[in-house]
Amino acid sequence: MPYQSALSVVAPVRDGAADELDRLLAEMGNGVANGEVLDFGALSGVHFARIVVVPADTDHRGRPLPANIVYLADLDVSPEEHLAELARGGEGVDRVFGHCEGYPGRTLPPGEHERLEWLRSRVAREPATYVNTRGRTKEQIVREAELREAVSDFLDRRPDLRDRQPRAVRDAIRKFVGGEPGLRWALEPAERPGFAARIREWAHLAWVALLVLIALPFALVAAPVYAFLIRRHEKRDPAPHNRADEATMLELAALEDHLPMNPFTAVGQVKPGPFRKVTINVILYLLNAVTRHLLKPGDLVGVKTIHFARWLFLNDRRQVLFASNYDGSLESYMDDFIDKISWGLNLVFTNGIGYPRTRWLIKDGCRDELAFKDYLRLHQAPTLVWYPAYGRLSTANVAANERLRKGLHSDLRGDRERAWVQAL
Repeated sequence: MPYQSALSVVAPVRDGAADELDRLLAEMGNGVANGEVLDFGALSGVHFARIVVVPADTDHRGRPLPANIVYLADLDVSPEEHLAELARGGEGVDRVFGHCEGYPGRTLPPGEHERLEWLRSRVAREPATYVNTRGRTKEQIVREAELREAVSDFLDRRPDLRDRQPRAVRDAIRKFVGGEPGLRWALEPAERPGFAARIREWAHLAWVALLVLIALPFALVAAPVYAFLIRRHEKRDPAPHNRADEATMLELAALEDHLPMNPFTAVGQVKPGPFRKVTINVILYLLNAVTRHLLKPGDLVGVKTIHFARWLFLNDRRQVLFASNYDGSLESYMDDFIDKISWGLNLVFTNGIGYPRTRWLIKDGCRDELAFKDYLRLHQAPTLVWYPAYGRLSTANVAANERLRKGLHSDLRGDRERAWVQAL
């Protein structure tokens, strides 16, 4: 079994098709996908998926930035397996991507092979991704939620267990689970990525460590020059405080809070010049290494409410898209970042045009709370079509369900066993 993977498909919308595409996406969801055109739930190993249109724009030089349709999926299977399955989707896939430049079948419906080749040609590589807990599959999350419900129902039927010792309660639950054919799997540990997948992870970590060791002497020599340049750019870069108009705010709000979790999609332009382009590329490369290898599972440096996230370049790296799946409201999500990881937020987003002014990459910036929140709303892209495989489970729910299962097959004693029973 591999670790989770991210798939991003980016394709320019053909001239004259944007309005029709907007109408189609509105038919497909109102913030949550309805499955009428594309049934994401029928695809293997999909945690989350979304379809977003990034509207046409112009860059700081007045050059056009074409409109793009962006399909994002967080997967247990490989991107290639998912693309092959998606290509078998037939008419639904044609209806969505038929609005894109170069899509086959303008005169005759395309075949599965033509769809697959076109989708492959539009795959974009993510410079950085984040997974709440790598190796935890969608199937595991869904089944462990079912286990929780079954155990809760059992305990409701057994009020006599409330006064029993933790060992007796745990033994009763284990006996109940073992006696249910549909639950016996919970007495075994969850499947984890295989040896080959772990070898690839170790090899990637070793490669990143080698690059850092090689670059470190040069970075130390260049640090004073870089410090001078970053302060010069920070002082000169415009940092206007702009707000989205009222209609846009209402449109975005109408797409949110249909479930206990939400999607967030934002698109911004990278500040001009090679200095900023190098900076954001290096930061995202290192960020990807940190989130992939060094973070504690379920904890993005204090922020524990994110299921999956990614950063993606668009239009020749002139734009950056950020997408995440998070628990709670957008307001609480933004507050979480400001309060717990403002320096990390600044480190990445300070390279975007219009971001609140920072000092030394990590100071100030989002600490101007009102300017930061207005900046995010201004750059947020409406997400009409969003599929969550377990939309009513927070990251805390998922982790608690996993602990419940572990307690059934682990050697718990004393305080650990008492804490496990009390958590029920």
